[in-house]
Amino acid sequence: MLATTITARHCEIPAELRARADEVCRRLGAQAQRPLEASVTFDVDGPIRTAEIKLHSSRGDVFVATGDGKDHRSALDRAEAKLKRQLEKRHAGARRKRTTAGDA
Repeated sequence: MLATTITARHCEIPAELRARADEVCRRLGAQAQRPLEASVTFDVDGPIRTAEIKLHSSRGDVFVATGDGKDHRSALDRAEAKLKRQLEKRHAGARRKRTTAGDA
């Protein structure tokens, strides 16, 4: 099971958003190879709301993505999309390396 830490800086986060952040981390953890822990940090910088997601895997890889928007939910969605692309690139590269090594 993926351990998730949710932190709020300079703001209060409702329980629904905390549950959504936990759900997002579980979805991202399912795409990563052997995830260990995830953390989500919500922050406020003037009118801009930000969300940062960090995902640690057992191989020592750390994936980090930040999203911003008018509210924390849209910031979380943007950060999720960025981290998802990072994971897809990482796994696509790993598959390419295996197939080329097996062909030789």
